[in-house]
Amino acid sequence: MAYRINEDECIGCGACEPVCPVSCISEVEDSKRKIDEDSCIDCGACSGECPVECISQV
Repeated sequence: MAYRINEDECIGCGACEPVCPVSCISEVEDSKRKIDEDSCIDCGACSGECPVECISQV
């Protein structure tokens, strides 16, 4: 399993990116972030940092 960022709800704050231990979160259009689900190790660190709770497990 992996985590996914709902890009419609993401505010582009970037709080999730530095806490990812495998650096699988990257910036995309409009400063929003995206998770490379193939690289995600399912740790959930990013989900706990998101102020708008737009990161969920798939």
